[in-house]
Amino acid sequence: MEKRELGHSGLVVSVLGLGCWPLGGGPGWGDQDESVSIATIHAALDHGINFLDTAEGYNSGRSEEVVGKAMVGRRDKALITTKVSPSNAEPATLRAHCEASLKRLQADYIDLYQVHWPITAYSVEEAFATLRDLQSEGKIRAIAVSNHGVEQLGEVLATGTPIASNQMCYSLLTRAIESGVVPLCHENDISIIAYMALMQGLLAGIYESPDDVPPFRTRTRHFSGKRPGSRHGEEGAEVETFVALAGIRRIAKELGIPMAQLALAWVASRPGVGCVLVGSRKPEQLARNVAAASIELPPDALEELDAVTNTLRIKLGTNPDVFQGAGNSRTH
Repeated sequence: MEKRELGHSGLVVSVLGLGCWPLGGGPGWGDQDESVSIATIHAALDHGINFLDTAEGYNSGRSEEVVGKAMVGRRDKALITTKVSPSNAEPATLRAHCEASLKRLQADYIDLYQVHWPITAYSVEEAFATLRDLQSEGKIRAIAVSNHGVEQLGEVLATGTPIASNQMCYSLLTRAIESGVVPLCHENDISIIAYMALMQGLLAGIYESPDDVPPFRTRTRHFSGKRPGSRHGEEGAEVETFVALAGIRRIAKELGIPMAQLALAWVASRPGVGCVLVGSRKPEQLARNVAAASIELPPDALEELDAVTNTLRIKLGTNPDVFQGAGNSRTH
């Protein structure tokens, strides 16, 4: 599988990475057999995926525990990234939470340690100074951020900390980062790690209408703010979303490839993207997604995909937060 360096960190990751949040089960995901989760991680390694993504906040640490168990005897085969929550960014607390993640992961070091969301309640300077200390101590190899917009990434860069990557929601249905985040990352040699590349199953082509989508997955700004669990307060873009999906489905059919593989290949082809996370809960699901790594989309297909998703891109605007509206966006 193709490998790409994250920024100038020296970390060379597979173009597809395994998103491990679902492997911990729990609210929104349902029950998950631990043995199946471990088998899925092992299958990812066997397919050439070397990048495993988790966070302390996923399933209250359960995802990290599963990754840790799967890595026993195979730690040298994978690069592990986990995330600290911004509520734990006070220096002493941050250090303690890094140690707790290491314990759950059964690891001596974390390859890529990300600040999960922008820090608002504590000093950004002090938090990143602590991260640099942890790096110098060998607890973490590289420092990164997640869900940071232009303004927030600028604050982090002002600390003088080398940042390897910025993990952002990026897909054919969520292109807001193209307007500001991607150019800023490019200017500073920061790679994009793309999550929700299949937009929680929408881009797998399994839903025919908004009402077919489970409530847990209709909380994004693509759907009406009146749907259960929604907190963005906007009208949504349900018509535009499903018109775009119809166009993507047609293009996939014309190319003779599954819609999900087309969607993953598109994200992987975008400038600045270092890794695309795929969330698979079973080895057989993973095998289908891995095929996307070998697909090179022709220029005319890329142009057509841009065209069929452009109306939706304009409707959703430049707010990168897919769950909250512009007035209370966490990413700016």
